[in-house]
Order: sequence, then C-alpha cells, then structure tokens
Amino acid sequence: MMEIDGSQKSGSGTVLRLSIALAAILGQPLHIRNIRQNRPQPGLRPQHLEAVSTAARICDAEVEGAALNSRELWFKPNRIRSGKFEAEIGTAGSISMLLMTVLPICAFADGAVRLHVAKGGTDVSNSPTINYIRNVLLPLLKRMGLGTSLTVPKYGYYPKGMGEVTIAIEPCRSLRSILLESFGKIKAIKGVSVCTFLSERKVAERQAKAANDYLREKDHGAEIQVVNDRSNPLQKGSSIVLWAETDAGAILGADAIGELRKTSEAVGNEAAEKLHTEISAMPTVDIHLADMLIPYVALAEGKSAYLTRAISEHLATNIWLAEKMLNVKFTIKKVGGLFKVEKTG
Repeated sequence: MMEIDGSQKSGSGTVLRLSIALAAILGQPLHIRNIRQNRPQPGLRPQHLEAVSTAARICDAEVEGAALNSRELWFKPNRIRSGKFEAEIGTAGSISMLLMTVLPICAFADGAVRLHVAKGGTDVSNSPTINYIRNVLLPLLKRMGLGTSLTVPKYGYYPKGMGEVTIAIEPCRSLRSILLESFGKIKAIKGVSVCTFLSERKVAERQAKAANDYLREKDHGAEIQVVNDRSNPLQKGSSIVLWAETDAGAILGADAIGELRKTSEAVGNEAAEKLHTEISAMPTVDIHLADMLIPYVALAEGKSAYLTRAISEHLATNIWLAEKMLNVKFTIKKVGGLFKVEKTG
C-alpha cells in the first residue's frame, strides 16, 4: 500500500488530488494521512470529498475515511471504467479542482467518459476559472493525445455556487511527451470575458475593454469574446481569462474573477497585468499551467520539457509526489531568468 503524508510540501488539497489520481491509474491501494494539514480548515472539505467520491466511482474504488473533515483516507482502486458519471459538490467549491483530480484518471479509462458536475463553483478564488481550463489546459493536453470537450450549462460563483459543467473525455491510454523549449513570437492573444445577470451594467464589456486597454499600452492587442450569460439566476458574478499563443507552441494564460466592491475595470486590469507578467518573462507555459502539467508529463513516454518563470509551491509538490509514486525523475535547471522543468525517460 502506498503511504502518503498529506502534510508534506504544500500540505494542501494538491497532495490529496494528485495522489488519488495516480493511485487510480497505477491500480494500487493508497493510504493518505494528515490531509490538508497546512490549511486553515484541515481535512476533507465538500469539494475534496466529492472529488474523492467521483474518482472512486470511475475506478470502482473501495474507500474508507471519506467523510467531511476527515484527515485520513484509504483508497483501493480497481478497473478504470468508461461511461456516464454524475458529481455534485453542493457548495461554491471549485469544479475546476474536481476536474483536475479525475481528468488524468479518465485518460486511462477503457472507453469514453462523460462527467456531469453540478452545484459547484466554475469561477471562484484560489482556483483556475473554468474558461482557463477550457482554453488553456485542455488544448495543450490535446497535443499530448488527450481529447476532451467541455461545456458550461451554468456558471457558478461564490458564495452560492450552483454552477454546472459537462466534460466528455476520449481516453488515450498512452500520453505523448511535449517539448516546449522556445518562446518564439506571439501570434495571438485571445480571451473570454463573461458575466452572469450583470449585462445591464455592461460588466463583461467593461472587463474586456480594461484588459484590452492595458495590453495595448504594452503593445499587444487581444481578441476578447464577450459573454453576457443568463444561466444562473441564483448567483450573479463575472470572470475573465486571457491567453497568449506563440508560433513555437507556447501558451500562457491568466484569469481574474469579479468580487463585491471590485470594479469591472479592476478585474480586467488584473488579468491583463498577470498575462503581461508572463509574456515579459518569455516562458513557454504560465506559472499555473506549469504545475497542472506535471501528472501528464510524468505519465507520458519519453522526455518532456518546458520553461516557467517561477517554481511555485504547487509545482514543487506535484514533482515530489510524481517522483515518489511513479518512480520518474524530474530536473529543474535555471536557464537565463527562467526555470526549465524536464522529465527524462
């Protein structure tokens, strides 16, 4: 049985999510203790509990300790199944984080998987927005051989959530390596600015305009899609995601969400400033994509490499866990002002 101490490295939900995913793929029993030990509310919160439960349904796992606030869990996976699955978070907990738990598992299913996630947050703090997942992470995973299709029937924001996402996944069983070692030249900057039941205040338009104005000052133009959404009458909200694509295959994303007493212009400026920080450093993936890619790179055949501007806590945690559970080796080298993350063999 694999033994994982959830207080190690970030001591966050990252350790839980990735260890569950890798145990399911390996088909090996897992015991994880001290779950989310370093967080203000340790143990399983509703979104973590539903992520574990959904993963368990997909791989027919036997689970012990799966209860709210539990700090210890036993997870014994079986065969990863195809089919249709339902998940329901019940709070504004992040749907994106649930997807990041189960998506690597579904890559190794015995057929197509369709997952419908209800009553959660699509655009909430401390989590990538759903449009970041759809427009930044998933296109890069497609290059690695994992085909997906994601739709958002309902956007969901803090505090009520009530968002809804459906994702269809075509398993690939063998992921392709990816080499992104040169920034190249920017060929396009794109974005999606969305607001839900805030069209009368032109929130989506104002977010997009502020982002575009900021980027133009830095000699960059952006094509930003404006979405005036009316899918969720129970929870108003907004978000914006921006991403830059280069002719060498680099992709850099940045997002921001609306909050009470935060102007639409501030939201747009925040996302644009984040993206400009990434572009200025000239990496090949942004700081968040760098950690999200680790499980896929670890599972892919052969050498993979990419450049990031910083080694985040989540990136260091994911590398530590992948090396521990998969017996792979990563190296991090300073290259100019960047860090080259490389997995060999």
